[in-house]
Amino acid sequence: LSPITYRIDIIKNFFCIFLMGGALLTATSGPGFHLMLPFITTYKSVQTTIQTDEVKNVPCGTSGGVMIYFDRIEVVNFLVPSAVYDIVRNFTADYDKALIFNKVHHELNQFCSVHSLQEVYIGLFDQIDENLKLTLQEDLTSMAPGLIIQAVRVTKPNIPESIRRNYELMESEKTKLLISQQTQKVVEKEAETERIKAIIEAEKMAQVAEIKFAQQIMEKETEKKISEIDDQAFLARQRAKADAEFYTAERAAEANKLKLTPEYLQLMKYKAIAANSKIYFGNEIPQMFVDSGSGSFCSGLSFLLHENVKTCQSLQ
Repeated sequence: LSPITYRIDIIKNFFCIFLMGGALLTATSGPGFHLMLPFITTYKSVQTTIQTDEVKNVPCGTSGGVMIYFDRIEVVNFLVPSAVYDIVRNFTADYDKALIFNKVHHELNQFCSVHSLQEVYIGLFDQIDENLKLTLQEDLTSMAPGLIIQAVRVTKPNIPESIRRNYELMESEKTKLLISQQTQKVVEKEAETERIKAIIEAEKMAQVAEIKFAQQIMEKETEKKISEIDDQAFLARQRAKADAEFYTAERAAEANKLKLTPEYLQLMKYKAIAANSKIYFGNEIPQMFVDSGSGSFCSGLSFLLHENVKTCQSLQ
């Protein structure tokens, strides 16, 4: 090394910029060993990896005129190595003061000025970090390309004590209301469950009753069919019996027709007369016997037996 130069060490994740006589040199150097002239040349290290800048105690006035304070706002960002020279040239090595710290103050006050305390503290608080990130990145894209905002984290702001107590009371009442609403929902859900169970039970009973009714109908229909079959069988038996009796009578009539000849009837007539113990004759009886071919035998003959009266119809 020359006695008029000295060595500097640039650690990992940093870039080095040089100034000669206060003027920024165009050359930048990455990590490693570098030489420079003492008293004439100076250098500054610029971090090119992710870093977190903390902006503390940021005052903010709401649209209603209430002054609140954000204790801490964290901005996670990183600088692209190729943009180191341009950003340092335009905003110095302490670029984050102008591009991040001051911008956070400005954008946060812009947000608060158009929103009420209730919106900043409760209603829109969950959107502040994302809105701040988008606004910062939009400005940096045009003002300082290469500086990337990765995330923004905002703490709950401090508000006047009297207002804070009112909000706490309001939150307490809101919590009670939510608990009451949840309890009501649970009761309604239980009632709905009971109603559904009752409906299911009623439907089940109705289905069982319907099945039993259908079963009874089937049993009655079966009994009816059995009765019809029995009736048909009985009718068939009676018809067969009647047919048999008719056939028997018919055959008997045919037999009698062949058997009851005039000669046979004449013989039976005489046998009947001979069997009587008494015979009465009267003035109106012209003759005792009448020929069968000349008319009714009964018109000329009357007789009585001891206990019975026999008519001549039995002889016809």
